[in-house]
Amino acid sequence: MEQAKPLVVIGLLGTSLDRGTGVQRWERWRPSVALCQHDDLVVSRFELVYPTAFQALAAHVQDDIGHVSPETVVRLHADATPDAWDFESVYASLHDFARAYPFDPDREDYLVHITTGSHVAQICLFLLTESRHIPGRLVQTSPPRRSRGIAPGAYQVIDLDLSRYDRIASRFATDALDERAILTSGIETRNAAFQALVAQLDRVATRSDAPVLLLGPTGAGKSRMARRIYDLKKARRRVRGPLVEVNCATIRGDAAMSALFGHVRGAFTGAAHDRPGLLRTADQGVLFLDEIGELGRDEQAMLLRALEEKRFLPLGGDREVSSDFQLIAGTNRDLAQAVRDGRFRDDLLARINLWTFRLPGLAERPEDIAPNLAYELEQFRQRTGDAVTISAEARALFLEFAEGPEGRWPGNFRDLAAVTTRLATLAPGGRITVGQVQAEMAALRALWGTAPAGGRGGPSLVDVVLPDGQGADLDRFDRVQLEDVLAVCRTAPTLSAAGRALFERSRARKQSVNDADRLRKYLLRFGLEWAGVKAALSAPQA
Repeated sequence: MEQAKPLVVIGLLGTSLDRGTGVQRWERWRPSVALCQHDDLVVSRFELVYPTAFQALAAHVQDDIGHVSPETVVRLHADATPDAWDFESVYASLHDFARAYPFDPDREDYLVHITTGSHVAQICLFLLTESRHIPGRLVQTSPPRRSRGIAPGAYQVIDLDLSRYDRIASRFATDALDERAILTSGIETRNAAFQALVAQLDRVATRSDAPVLLLGPTGAGKSRMARRIYDLKKARRRVRGPLVEVNCATIRGDAAMSALFGHVRGAFTGAAHDRPGLLRTADQGVLFLDEIGELGRDEQAMLLRALEEKRFLPLGGDREVSSDFQLIAGTNRDLAQAVRDGRFRDDLLARINLWTFRLPGLAERPEDIAPNLAYELEQFRQRTGDAVTISAEARALFLEFAEGPEGRWPGNFRDLAAVTTRLATLAPGGRITVGQVQAEMAALRALWGTAPAGGRGGPSLVDVVLPDGQGADLDRFDRVQLEDVLAVCRTAPTLSAAGRALFERSRARKQSVNDADRLRKYLLRFGLEWAGVKAALSAPQA
């Protein structure tokens, strides 16, 4: 057997086959010792799992392996399973061992010795290896033809075809639930259609290396789902390399070619050094191409070849390079229509359309708004260190609005994240109030064009602060924007606090900020001042 990397054997102590403490033991064939006696099978490390009652025998086998194979390090692992014939407890123990073991397939090869141990344990080891919880191959040993002597016998690296057992299947079901929690970021999903989608995506991610296409509107969570698919593949050892993400809408022309496929020095003006490109960076990992429908036709052609042949030419190069990556693509476009319009290659669509999943928008999953609200509050706590809660009355009011017909959520989960951030940032004493939720609802109605007629939600905030019907002279764009600004001003205690909430995203990109001044100048465009705005918004409305 040719070995390119150190070989690690994982095996069970044979309480009968491996026994023997006297001199006569060398005349017996003992599988764990014999496995380390083959000249063409150099075992660097032997991970020997033994029942706690047989610690002395395990120590003898450890010494004897050291005698016949000094280069082999034997590490002993006690197993306290009380019944070696109980499938559930044996599988649970070996499963825990596999999950805790620091496997490193890049640097080591693994063989799983299934000659010793009970039949139950052997089957469990097979299942763990077949499911890639143990990233290795099976090895079976057999005694020499002569009944006596110290010949090591034979070994064979094999595949087995064993049936599944119902009690162990429940363990796999538990694993599947854990994996689906990875795909949902641990957020409970109550939507039956999304549950079915996640279950199918779980099976595809852990069994297939083919491209995955994620469809759905902006903000539906395609990027987050791509990251979770990568996490799941990484956990199941289907990939070893990194996750590389790129939004195709941000790159064009030579910049796109260079970013994706790399370039050689001198390929174009300014190309002073070689650049590997994102496809090569994603070697042995996952490449996520968001908004793949924005790629140019030339980039599409090169991507297709890279997918099919795992080889491509860098920009300006005459020597092909290789990269073995898995692709996840995302888009909010109708790619079939793009093919009919001549903007997307039909052969590329056929290549990436094997596993296609449409992520529903937030309005299609109203029952999932409540758990996602809790998730976003927890994300706010992790980002800022501030734990913010929401009163029962405020929560009920918000969910009635968010889950109802008024909850359009055009930006989907991005909208919900923004709403939660605003509410949490302005929450007095770290608790979101009914008043805050009412103001946020008014702002969202104005933003979405769903402000109720007949005063059901009260007068427009624009009409409150602008006297004599001046609000009617505003363009619709300005009116919607001003309505949102006034909703924030209504609940903010100071001009600076309102500015921080309104310019939260852009302020993070500036070295010096003056949010209060930015807001003051914005209000002055409409002839408004902070004190007057606060007074008007605080006055009782007829």
